[in-house]
Amino acid sequence: MRDIDLNLLTAFDAIMSEQSISRAAMRMNMTQPAVSNALGRMRVTYNDPLFVKAGRGVKPTPKAEQLWRDVHGPLQVLRDAVHPPVFQPARAKRRFRLGTSDLMTMVLWPGLRRLIEKEAPGIDILAVPYTCQDMDRLLADGGADMVFGVFEELNTEYRSQPLFTDDLICAMRKSHPLAGAPLTMKRYLAADHLLVSLSGDPVGSVDKLLEQQGLKRRVAMTVNQFLGVPTLLAESNLICVAPRIAVTKCTQNDLHLTRPPFDIPTSVVSMAWHARCDRDPGHIWLRQSIAAICAEKSPRALRCASVADRRSGRKEKVELDRNVFA
Repeated sequence: MRDIDLNLLTAFDAIMSEQSISRAAMRMNMTQPAVSNALGRMRVTYNDPLFVKAGRGVKPTPKAEQLWRDVHGPLQVLRDAVHPPVFQPARAKRRFRLGTSDLMTMVLWPGLRRLIEKEAPGIDILAVPYTCQDMDRLLADGGADMVFGVFEELNTEYRSQPLFTDDLICAMRKSHPLAGAPLTMKRYLAADHLLVSLSGDPVGSVDKLLEQQGLKRRVAMTVNQFLGVPTLLAESNLICVAPRIAVTKCTQNDLHLTRPPFDIPTSVVSMAWHARCDRDPGHIWLRQSIAAICAEKSPRALRCASVADRRSGRKEKVELDRNVFA
């Protein structure tokens, strides 16, 4: 077994976790040149570049990935034994990147900012846009510390925690021709529909549900964010099946809300993160804070902060429901 400075492995572990030399330096409270120098020594020791540039960050080589699998766990155990993890919000200086839609920022950000101003003024929160196709890029590659959405399956690389549930409601302007009578399936299918599709796919979960019944609707317009939905509905003949929170929180527009003429499962909105962040004290603080804010704001929050992980042995890649509402 070759001799190697433990500090080099610590720097290597930080680069792997952050997928960025500059963020690794910030995490270790070191200068970027010092971290780069440590990486240079590691490259000589292992006769491998270990990382290559990828966008604004770095991407590990196969050799680095294998090395990290061998050293990450033991390093964490050693850290915990020597310095039991402690996170002091009032003194911490750290930046978190959260992959989210505009709807979740409206639900969560005000309360999160109030908490930070009160308890953790050195914490920065950056919103990172994402769609279901971005999950691996953001979490596995370090582009985001966590993401929010409606998830189907998680593989063993990821952890998740449910935050709140929301039912789907059919929204339209109050003077819409369909607003004056019960919404039957026939009337629903004859309407022009608005779909929020974060991925750009014009087929949502409602379309899949209708297809199972041999039915089809016309998606006449899509948008890739929630903020403009109430205004668009108020000024057109479009109708939209949306999470109730999307049409009651985004704007004060007065819309007609009714149940869709079919059964739709309740949506469970969760946060998800990579397993490497599981025991990070700062990450744990942020997750607990977010869960508490959602529990306070939502009457149907899933009060399960003690059940922080939902682990799945399935090997399929994690999938985000393409349309948070469809």
